[in-house]
Amino acid sequence: MVEWITSQGLTDYRAAEARMEARAAAIAAGEADECIWLVEHPPLYTAGTSAKPVDLTDPERFPVFETRRGGQFTYHGPGQRVAYVMLDVGRRGRDVRRFVQQLEAWVIATLAEFNVTGEVREGRVGVWVTRPDKPLGPDGLIREDKIAAIGIRLRRWVSYHGISINLDPDLEHFTGIVPCGIAEHGVTSLVDLGLPVEMGDLDVALARSFGTVFGALPTEAAG
Repeated sequence: MVEWITSQGLTDYRAAEARMEARAAAIAAGEADECIWLVEHPPLYTAGTSAKPVDLTDPERFPVFETRRGGQFTYHGPGQRVAYVMLDVGRRGRDVRRFVQQLEAWVIATLAEFNVTGEVREGRVGVWVTRPDKPLGPDGLIREDKIAAIGIRLRRWVSYHGISINLDPDLEHFTGIVPCGIAEHGVTSLVDLGLPVEMGDLDVALARSFGTVFGALPTEAAG
């Protein structure tokens, strides 16, 4: 079974990292169950292992945390659901590419609960939605905005870090970085798309779609 933890309030980022690393180590040692941990963070930027300094366009705006997850710069803040994913990828097939595809599929299935069509794009990390209601993109095609980010790390074949879905964060806060190194596209959220979704609604959708993608149902625990 997969333990499902939801924390209330805003979670300190370094404390979250320490908790994730400890749980991942315990899972690898066979001393703990797999875990999905849902949190919100105060406004901050994180730099993955591929982050480029030039993509931090406003370094004084919020705290910046270097982290060992894959990827580039990401924003976290209130109104964004972060799901930290501590799963035994070794026991689940030792296929990292497939695991990332499962994370993408989980996000897409969750968005579908709200009649939002999420899509992945070759060469662009994360999950995207088309915006025919917005001006055309720089290539003259229909604009696409990012609604969810993905960045993980594996230690002894156990994952940590995970996904983030924009429910109703302050989208202006993304302007302090080039999100995931992609400057040609925008960022959106469920509320920006016109959907009056609450965080509890999103959490229910995440839990409901998890088993269909990963083949295990979560057990709830307090945060």
